Amino acid sequence: MPVKPVISGIASPADLQAALTDAQYIAGTDLATTAYLALALGKPLLLEGAPGVGKTEAAKAIGSVLGRNVVRLQCYEGIDAASAIYEWNYPRQMLAIRQAQDSYVNLYTDEFLLQRPMLEVLRNPSKSLLLIDEIDRSDHEFEAFLLEFLSDFTISIPETGTQRATEAPIVVLTSNRTRDLHEALRRRCVYHWIDYPDAVLEARIVMTRASSVAEKTARAIVEAVGKLRREPLAKPPGVAESVEWAEAASLLHSQGAAWPDSFRRSIGVALKDQDDLVYLAAGRMDSIIPGEVA
Repeated sequence: MPVKPVISGIASPADLQAALTDAQYIAGTDLATTAYLALALGKPLLLEGAPGVGKTEAAKAIGSVLGRNVVRLQCYEGIDAASAIYEWNYPRQMLAIRQAQDSYVNLYTDEFLLQRPMLEVLRNPSKSLLLIDEIDRSDHEFEAFLLEFLSDFTISIPETGTQRATEAPIVVLTSNRTRDLHEALRRRCVYHWIDYPDAVLEARIVMTRASSVAEKTARAIVEAVGKLRREPLAKPPGVAESVEWAEAASLLHSQGAAWPDSFRRSIGVALKDQDDLVYLAAGRMDSIIPGEVA
């Protein structure tokens, strides 16, 4: 059985929270504690939440804090083992056969192997973090395959044999909860639900990620984004959109636009759906857009 990963320099949830802050990811105490326990226990971390709350960014920040290369496996409907583990480079194999003519050539070596995220991490567990992004977009068959991988961190390659991790890789899974995940997968992980941050925390995030944005501007943006999230929108803005809207509005204001106009003209940075923009334009925009920022 692979050994548990070592968390160098992080002896408590508070240490991890401080390190994440230094990496410009503002994590609440609950998230820092859950992530620390997943790392300390050598278990995968499952982060669920609405799109845009910072699940993927949390995984990247953890990788940065630990000095790990984040290897991202983006899930999608129909993803299969070949896309996640490895494929043989058939064109290169055929070229090798032609060049060898009558000579023997071993077609099943690393020279002809295309590593996909799971095999890449399995071969370099001490230097990598495997991010399995949006696992809920995959089908149940892939989820079952993934559960088997997470149970013993081994991969069987029929042509070359079984490969086993020398230590337990660090794994972070994210889910937008578009479908329920299998209970067996949930039991395998340490779980945390990431919600939209409260106004104070989100304003702090905006100012951390966009250093040119003044505190009053950040607060005005966060208040407006909070109102947008309470509207029946197809794609409500996430935290990243709060940061980008604050930056865009500040840029326009620095070029001479009045505050209400700078917020209004840059609304496309916060909302990315035409129906949502039409809905706001039909009488809701004035109640959302911030006024003057002192």
